[in-house]
Amino acid sequence: MATSEEIERRVEANDAARSARRAAAAKRVGELAQQRASVVEQLAGIEHELGDVLASAQDVIDVDELARFTDVPASDLTQWLTARTTRKPTRAKRKRPPTNPSGANNDTSAEPPSATTPDAGREATPRRPATPGASAPHAHIPAEVT
Repeated sequence: MATSEEIERRVEANDAARSARRAAAAKRVGELAQQRASVVEQLAGIEHELGDVLASAQDVIDVDELARFTDVPASDLTQWLTARTTRKPTRAKRKRPPTNPSGANNDTSAEPPSATTPDAGREATPRRPATPGASAPHAHIPAEVT
């Protein structure tokens, strides 16, 4: 029968081999993931440049003609051109205040809303609360004040 020390040594030896394989696998996955990210970034740059060239050459050659000359499918050319022309310029986006599902405006940091009056001859329609069950027959709807 093995002693406690021998059992511990065997477990450690077994775990060491497994840990080495796990570390090697994790290391290789990390390397490959970094390589993939680099290639994806390169590909995005190439596709962007393709779209730019296609857009700037539209006045002298169309997609179908380019497809015939280059043996590149017209669908690919169109995809690169469309991605380039539909891409919006990047700019700082203004954050919109969060919407309150109840319809009430509890944001005290915003400017107060400007007062609006309904057009003469038109009556204002009261808003219904945006709560579940508000449209039920027993729901309370405030009477319109004239």
